[in-house]
Amino acid sequence: MWISRYFVLAVVCSLTLAGNAQQPGTAVPQTQVPAVGQTQTTTPMQRPGAAPIPGNGQIQLDVEVTDKQGKPISGLEASDFKLFDNDRPTTIASFHAYTSANPPPIPVQVILLIDTANMDFQDVANARIAIDKFLRQNGGHLALPVSIVWLTDEGLEVQPGPTTDGNAAAAALDETEGRLRTVGRDAGQEGALQRFQLSLQNLGRIVNALSQHPGRKLLIWDGPGWPILNNSSVQTSWNQEQQLFKSIIGFSTQLRQGQITLYSVHQGMLDANTYLYEGYLKGVKELEQAGMPNLDLKVLAVESGGLAILPSNDLTPEIVRCVEDASAFYTISFVPPHADGPNEYHQLKVEVDKPELTVRTNTGYYDQPSTLGDR
Repeated sequence: MWISRYFVLAVVCSLTLAGNAQQPGTAVPQTQVPAVGQTQTTTPMQRPGAAPIPGNGQIQLDVEVTDKQGKPISGLEASDFKLFDNDRPTTIASFHAYTSANPPPIPVQVILLIDTANMDFQDVANARIAIDKFLRQNGGHLALPVSIVWLTDEGLEVQPGPTTDGNAAAAALDETEGRLRTVGRDAGQEGALQRFQLSLQNLGRIVNALSQHPGRKLLIWDGPGWPILNNSSVQTSWNQEQQLFKSIIGFSTQLRQGQITLYSVHQGMLDANTYLYEGYLKGVKELEQAGMPNLDLKVLAVESGGLAILPSNDLTPEIVRCVEDASAFYTISFVPPHADGPNEYHQLKVEVDKPELTVRTNTGYYDQPSTLGDR
């Protein structure tokens, strides 16, 4: 079924506001997001400027190295790493190794988002139980500051935080019974498009807010994600396709510059759509390649250096697995080459000299022409 051009226009424009690196978001005074760096309060989302990057035009990457069981590996040196930009060996300008015993100057923060807009009643209830179990582990003593965010049909709602008091966070979670209701939505393609729009708008809003603050953030999105929409079933104009391309560029850029690693987790069963995202993991180099599936939750997670974890019967260990990424990781920086034009896509790959290890980081970036004196 084809959807009206008017409806698609609203969706694509919303995506542009959510993801455009130049105009990353709109001010939403009624909505609050985690106030990174604070312990008791939250702060309204505002329109931020460009997120800071290392000096001299450098690009910084958070790099995760794991063993075959997915456990983070510490103790590696700069000489163990090789960086490739569009398959060309690239000099690593700076290198830092962090562990729980030697944490980064700004503590890593965890944001747990419960996506009630894309889950049914039972899935939300299961998610609450699993997150409560995670928060109360170790007597409620959390290793990292954690914030809880709800995505509902009305937008984002945030519990007070971030906090390392897991028992207090769990108690606040227990007071959210009212959010376990589901709201009826349009069925079919139009309903899917509405959920797609709602999800991307609010992902853009929380990314905007988190990007205003320094330090690494782990954004763990609990839910199946939004529908993967096929462009062939949605009527779009040339201008709308341009806006879609800008949104892809914007999310890629702001997740990287904001040091936000995205994770997709969900308690449930495998289904026919579980692996669809794997067909859209190649970087979008040109406007003609851009499609709505390139903004899928799992695609964005992998491209940010995070994980798209398969659905399982027990969500708690999956959350633990994501949080463990902060126990040992590395940051490297490099000077990108001069871009010949705007939004020049570069594929990134980081390797270590131990073939049994897996390396994750941002899978690419969009280079921009430098101005005199930038580099």
